[in-house]
Amino acid sequence: MGRVIALVDMNSFFASCHQAENRDLEGKEVVVAGDPERRTGIVLACSYPCKAKGVKSGMALWEAKKLCPDATYFKPHYSLYVDYSTRILKIMRDFTDLVEPFSIDEAFMDLTGVIHLFGTPLEIAMKIKKKIRSEVGVSCSAGIGPNKLIAKMAAGLQKPDGLTIVDTVEDYRKAFYDKPVRELFGIGPRYERHLRYFNIHTIGDLANFPVEILKKRWGKNGEMLWYCAMGIDYSPVSPTSLNTSKSIGQQRTLPRDLRGFEKIKVVILELSEMVSRRVRQGGYVGRTVFLTLRDTQLNFLSKAMSMRDYTDLPDDIYQTACRLLSKHWDESWSTRLVGVTFSNLVKKEHQQFDLFGWEERQEKMVKACDAIRDRFGESAIFRGISLTEESLKYGR
Repeated sequence: MGRVIALVDMNSFFASCHQAENRDLEGKEVVVAGDPERRTGIVLACSYPCKAKGVKSGMALWEAKKLCPDATYFKPHYSLYVDYSTRILKIMRDFTDLVEPFSIDEAFMDLTGVIHLFGTPLEIAMKIKKKIRSEVGVSCSAGIGPNKLIAKMAAGLQKPDGLTIVDTVEDYRKAFYDKPVRELFGIGPRYERHLRYFNIHTIGDLANFPVEILKKRWGKNGEMLWYCAMGIDYSPVSPTSLNTSKSIGQQRTLPRDLRGFEKIKVVILELSEMVSRRVRQGGYVGRTVFLTLRDTQLNFLSKAMSMRDYTDLPDDIYQTACRLLSKHWDESWSTRLVGVTFSNLVKKEHQQFDLFGWEERQEKMVKACDAIRDRFGESAIFRGISLTEESLKYGR
């Protein structure tokens, strides 16, 4: 017997969590959006009645209010979403321990070994959907297939509250080859634009395209896209996939535009502090810093630089990010968004201090700050520079 993989996908998850908390809102217009005063006023999620009126994720809040003036609007409540996600994963693990969280509102399950316990794949999926609905109060769509890719694609066929089974790779090809290539998992607008140059418009076009040309153009990514188009995926359902981080980052849209390196460096330092704290909490060290910047014209820059040695210290991340800033950004440009990401992460197993003890002193200071934050909260101690007007903490 081949593999039986399921993908369970929560419908309009953030909005559904608020509806589950407020039963009177079930089936009504609900929008979750950021705060316009902090220039994060975009729609993050909305219920299906709002989608039917044209509201979609990424839309400006004022646009959503024009389309749905009577909807109930919520600011994002991430701890609530994490709580609901945890409860849903617990239900899924009642059926199999092979559950791999894919995002906060999606998870894969390998049902191959439990079919004899709970029934056919269709019966198992219906039981899971019913249990999530009755115990958590949100609806979900499910897709079942012989691998993770096909399960993911199948789950997208019927929403909301759908259930689709694609038994074989051949069934996948019949169902998806005529669909636009943009609907293939992993294909965004940028890839779609590039593929159009090769006269590739459908998933079938991509599957029938010579893989050697794709590899030459995009390397391993090109080959992976070809395999996806063919419906081929051998990756296992890995319950520990989130136990190892590949990168950790923080990104902020600024409350006000900043111009000048000294002002932008204040934000970079605070983001470096946040990133390094999470890196240490995970027990990692890393080498590569990515700096992301966006100006008022929405021009986007993302550059990376690797350090010689692994580190988890905020000053090392900050200094590297500042070198990227001075090398790739013009001081006269107004900056609207800043992001710092630390990658090339490995588990911290040993540490090499420098000859003059600078890193050892930094390490002791960082450990002391971590101990204070662990006991009294993240805002219990911060740098003096966070009292300046450019700080992300200013005015909070």
